[in-house]
Amino acid sequence: MKYMLMMFGDAATMLEERSPEWVDEMMAFMGMFNAQVEKAGELVEARGLAFPAEAKTVSLVDGQVVVSDGPFAEAKESLAGYWVLEVPNLDRAVELASQVIVYAQKVELREVPNLPSKQ
Repeated sequence: MKYMLMMFGDAATMLEERSPEWVDEMMAFMGMFNAQVEKAGELVEARGLAFPAEAKTVSLVDGQVVVSDGPFAEAKESLAGYWVLEVPNLDRAVELASQVIVYAQKVELREVPNLPSKQ
């Protein structure tokens, strides 16, 4: 089963509220976590994302494509990074998510369903 583990947070707030040592510890954990799931054959893909200030929102307004800065003006937390994991079951996905939550403001776990292939 494939699951997407999404880590949410606000990097700017984290850098203001956390010590440089905590940030270093978090970065070391992320490297260790990636190595652990890769060695176990469970890692499909992992990415960290650019800060939300660099994001663009593309929307359709009155039939016109409109591009604006940022994910949403009112968003205090946004998607910071993600992993796509292939694990035997939901319990294993939750076990991995529980390791990440120590360093995240919020994580979300969603199954990535296998869609039928086009033939």
